[in-house]
Amino acid sequence: QVQLVESGGGLVQAGGSLRLSCAASGRTFSSYAMGWFRQAPGKEREFVAAISSAISWSGGNTYYADSVKGRFTISRDNAKNTVYLQMSSLKPEDTAVYYCAAGYDSSWYWIGDQYDYWGQGTQVTVSS
Repeated sequence: QVQLVESGGGLVQAGGSLRLSCAASGRTFSSYAMGWFRQAPGKEREFVAAISSAISWSGGNTYYADSVKGRFTISRDNAKNTVYLQMSSLKPEDTAVYYCAAGYDSSWYWIGDQYDYWGQGTQVTVSS
């Protein structure tokens, strides 16, 4: 079992930055691929970013949705069992509840069903 707890959400003006953190329990964090997803009111959950596990052949490769590429950066600190999402140049359309997720490495990293564990989410609101 892996428990995930997100933090770092809040209210920020357009153009600003936020860093989300997701702390994971358990001693096998480094063996999991980690993803960030978001869900805005009235919309379906969507993929934001993912990072492969430390033991994968790709060794920590990162993947991004086109909508956030160049603005968001996902990273992980396996010693701290934490994954981060650094968000810059935020736009009002980035407003959503952001969830982190953990799962085994997959070629379909953008699909939520590939992840086995989910956090409770943290609200990010970007004002115009």
